[in-house]
Amino acid sequence: MKNLQVSCGLPPGPDFAGLAALAEELGYSRVWIFDSAPLWEDPFVHLALAAQRTTRIGLGAAVLIPEQRSVMAMASAIATIARISAGRFRACFGTGFTARLAAGQRPMTLDALAEYVGALRLLLAGQSAKVDGRPARMLHANGLAQPRPIHVPLWISAFGPRGTALATEAADGVIGPPHPALPTATLASGTVLDPGEDATSIRVAEAIGPWRVTGWHNAYATGGAAAVDAMPGGRAWRESLERLAGEGERHLLTFEGHATCLPERDRGLLEHIDTRTMVGDPARIRRQLSRLAELGFHEVIYTPSGPDVARELRAFANPAPADNPDLR
Repeated sequence: MKNLQVSCGLPPGPDFAGLAALAEELGYSRVWIFDSAPLWEDPFVHLALAAQRTTRIGLGAAVLIPEQRSVMAMASAIATIARISAGRFRACFGTGFTARLAAGQRPMTLDALAEYVGALRLLLAGQSAKVDGRPARMLHANGLAQPRPIHVPLWISAFGPRGTALATEAADGVIGPPHPALPTATLASGTVLDPGEDATSIRVAEAIGPWRVTGWHNAYATGGAAAVDAMPGGRAWRESLERLAGEGERHLLTFEGHATCLPERDRGLLEHIDTRTMVGDPARIRRQLSRLAELGFHEVIYTPSGPDVARELRAFANPAPADNPDLR
């Protein structure tokens, strides 16, 4: 069985640096931070705080949204974290599915993503890149930033044939389906059951619910009423949302609490969520992690949620078998 790195993914907020320090203590390979300006605080501020409180654990950002920062601002931010973390940083970029839909905008195109990442790579290398049609370069003087080139792995989150082709040309790794040539990570929500606990317990629903209800959010945002009404409990969820906002402002509520907490209307969906995947005793979790390795993934990014994230991190860190210490 191939080794599988087990990392964790967390939203930027007041607890991030402390949870990153805990993840390092527990042996996680990397802690990834999310990026969505309508939903969470600035990830680079929290990465800097986490870098100062840790020494070993890798740091990552997934997925960074190009449209939220100019490519020069992104290059400067990445250079800062690369310096503070002593080379432990990895950056992953995507088209901004949730972040842009939550702001009433469409995700950016793959072509625009490729252009952005290509320009960013040139800037970090100390070369000139076209920015808004004009040459630009990192001009930081000696002592004000790391000397160029700045070596930070640039990943992308990509799906489908075009995404795979883009990753092959432009990325050092992928968050998405297993890539034939690049290291690939996947996100996984779940919880380790307490002894004697049933997967249908209230604690389990609260712990995994914020991630498991995102399918309803995405269906409504991309397919409208027909798409979400076709899902169990979807019509009642949609109607409760639509009573609160007019048609032009419903996108402001669709992703409320997305992947982190449960608004009251989302609680009605908990009876419909999947409690089989990455939910179980340590032996079951080990089997499911092993399955991901067999499928070709190099890293799983565990995304704990609910009222006690520290508990979730501790419990999920323990199922690693003794003969595979990377499964931790």
